[in-house]
Amino acid sequence: MVFFGDSITQGWNLAESFPGKPYVNRGISGETTSNMLLRFRQDVIAIAPKVVVFLAGTNDIAGNTGPISLEAMEANLASMVELAELHGIRVVLGSVLPAYDYPWNPGLEPVAKIAALNAWLKSYAAEQGLVYVDYYSAMQDERHGLPENLSHDGVHPNKAGYAVMAPLAEQGITQALHKRPRLPKVTH
Repeated sequence: MVFFGDSITQGWNLAESFPGKPYVNRGISGETTSNMLLRFRQDVIAIAPKVVVFLAGTNDIAGNTGPISLEAMEANLASMVELAELHGIRVVLGSVLPAYDYPWNPGLEPVAKIAALNAWLKSYAAEQGLVYVDYYSAMQDERHGLPENLSHDGVHPNKAGYAVMAPLAEQGITQALHKRPRLPKVTH
């Protein structure tokens, strides 16, 4: 299994959350879906995992590499899903975590953008027969942000945050393993 994402993935101690499991962490801090698409072949396909667990999109919304449209994020994610499926890798799409604001780029009001991307992820997963893991609903506070007890900065989970995420991810991986690998349904 490969966990593929940005700093939220990079900061996830998989050995602690999933003791004894052969899970590989391929998270890189600051990355957007565009960055991830560029390294997908070397960091996922080359490892030939049974499952890839995606956690991506918050840095796009934060504008880490400049403005990007929702459609461009969707296209990047769909391209990675199609590549995974062409190589017989089952897919788990994780929701973007709640964030009321980004400390490194304040004032962007990301709540609506995160909700829109999560709605697309959920719909795309259903349409494509993929597994969708909804971390967002399990972790949001009344402002649709990440509460203080689950994060030190409102964006990155702490140990308690990852403790909420781990069983959800494990359930998603189990569901994905029970699906047959298939060729992608390419949509245009």
